Amino acid sequence: MGATEKIWNATEVAESHSSEIPSSSLTVNHSLSLPDMKPRIVELCKDLFKQWSNLDESYFSLETVSGGITNLLLKVSVNENNGNVVSMTVRLYGPNTEYVINRERELQAIPHLSDAGFGAKLLGVFGNGMVQSFINARTLTPSDLRKPKLVAEIAKQLRKFHEVEIPGSREPQLWIDIFKFFGRASTLKFDNDEKQKKYEMVSFGEINQEITNLKVMTDRFNAPIVYSHNDLLSGNLMMNDDEGKLYFIDFEYGSYNYRGFDIGNHFNEYAGYDCDYSLYPSKDEQYYFFRHYLKPDRPHEVSDEDLKALYAETNTYMLASHLYWALWALIQAKMSPIDFDYLSYFFLRYNEYKKQKDKCFLLAESCLSNSQSG
Repeated sequence: MGATEKIWNATEVAESHSSEIPSSSLTVNHSLSLPDMKPRIVELCKDLFKQWSNLDESYFSLETVSGGITNLLLKVSVNENNGNVVSMTVRLYGPNTEYVINRERELQAIPHLSDAGFGAKLLGVFGNGMVQSFINARTLTPSDLRKPKLVAEIAKQLRKFHEVEIPGSREPQLWIDIFKFFGRASTLKFDNDEKQKKYEMVSFGEINQEITNLKVMTDRFNAPIVYSHNDLLSGNLMMNDDEGKLYFIDFEYGSYNYRGFDIGNHFNEYAGYDCDYSLYPSKDEQYYFFRHYLKPDRPHEVSDEDLKALYAETNTYMLASHLYWALWALIQAKMSPIDFDYLSYFFLRYNEYKKQKDKCFLLAESCLSNSQSG
């Protein structure tokens, strides 16, 4: 799988899009220990930022910010000769993540999102990652997502995010990506016998039918197409409590997509890292979010009709979120070196899809028939 595919190159993309973004062909081994990684990171910083080319390695310090499922985030601080300390974030892409992430799409969008006030500023790119400005804020936790003050702020910011214009194709990527994931996920073979047995329990004929039926249903909503984050979990939200400023970060899954998918996917993340879907937001909690999303300055003026329509749209596209990440997990089970039980994660997401499907389809049918009769 993927042997004949063109592997994405960060420096080629940077050079083709902006001469202002420094680029380096250097790569950094994701699996090195921090002490072993430091000389390589220092070499990279000197190659990207010529003003530091003569600084000794002792002027650089390195610490881990977080190690996500697809990235390793490092904070690099540089003590300049004038006494200034400059901090930045180095993001190392996980091995084989190009099979599920369109890095070119991400790099094209980041400058525009940054200009609109979202995320960190892109400072440079290299063979297997990027350098961005450091955001002085704490990463949110899953329990933060349901705090009313933060809910309102996330909804307002998401509305602004959805209004950003990114040049290029506005074609929504949801079903393109899902069918692409399906094609890759359905042709895997595992060397590990236990994994192979578990994989063979997956009914791809059934999944294909579910995808087709759900696409037909969601298409009937004619949902707005907006530039979407597509991965708005708590780990991709940061808060500076002193300034009261919320940050959206990590746009690697970003694309034009359906509004309901971005919101429904976010609601699924209330379940947290343990995937406790009993924490999925109630109707009242969703309505509170919708009010601040639809009319950020006048949330109490949102009509019941608009709330009901967005509720049905969001909870139907929420099902697509489960299918998307379920198929993503199958590919990761084969490609990712990270020690995580992706196959069990597939079944967790797919089973939750099946559990919620009938209720959400009934809701969708009711809403669509009422709108047609009205």
